[in-house]
Amino acid sequence: MATKIIDGKKIAAEIRSEAKDEASELISKGVQPCLVVVLVGEDPASKAYVGSKVKACTETGIKSIKITHAADVSEAALMQEIDRLNADESVHGILVQLPLPKHMDEDAVTERIDPSKDVDGFHPENVGKLSIGIDCLTPCTPTGIPEMIVRSGIEMSGKHAVVIGRSNIVGKPMMSLLVQKGNKANCTVTCCHSGTKDLSYHTQQADILIAAIGVPEFVKANMVKPGATVIDVGINRVEDTSKAKGYKLVGDVDFADVEPVAGAITPVPGGVGPMTVAMLMKNTVKAARMITALS
Repeated sequence: MATKIIDGKKIAAEIRSEAKDEASELISKGVQPCLVVVLVGEDPASKAYVGSKVKACTETGIKSIKITHAADVSEAALMQEIDRLNADESVHGILVQLPLPKHMDEDAVTERIDPSKDVDGFHPENVGKLSIGIDCLTPCTPTGIPEMIVRSGIEMSGKHAVVIGRSNIVGKPMMSLLVQKGNKANCTVTCCHSGTKDLSYHTQQADILIAAIGVPEFVKANMVKPGATVIDVGINRVEDTSKAKGYKLVGDVDFADVEPVAGAITPVPGGVGPMTVAMLMKNTVKAARMITALS
């Protein structure tokens, strides 16, 4: 049987269409969902990410406001900005684009955002709610992964999921999401990381293998159980002189090597990436609905 290529672009478009319908419904009730994105400095990748988020808002019917600061802005000034946005009832989502300049404490900035407006899902209050199964705003990238799997017709309940990576952005919230009850979770979960001995032993047990370690083409075919669903969260630039830009994008999975073994696999690009922005749109609409108590 041919390997199923999970089309992240197609699924993300479906989710953004759903978010657009939900935004329209809120607008009809007098609430305009609003996302504010705060960008500090001139990091090219951050500017590109912010641009894609603003564009998605426009297409979804969400009001977007972009606030930019010079890289040398003080942490105190940024905190004042967040306080102002927290108090603004017309703002439903606040996203401070990471990474921040080295003179700022990213944890402190994240904690300053009102948890009800934390559309990144990184605030400790939301992390805690997720871990005990209370409905809240959850991190966009890991939240999109079960959506991709289930919408591709793949059963998750009762499966053994192995997550490679334990970051606060993907790995840890991914584990919390996968162990919850429901058809988009209910998995037995193993987390592997730099301290794991005999990594391949664990990855070969996975019905669902999620790679989020930031190492180009790390996962090889001999690490994958035949027929497994392989989700590649990595986006890495590697030198490629044949390309006009001088580089190509690859994931944490060696796609060419793993594809013949996997039952289903996400490509890079075009897999998990588009889902992140789509789930941000969902989170913004959800925040607007929760804040205004509109069902």
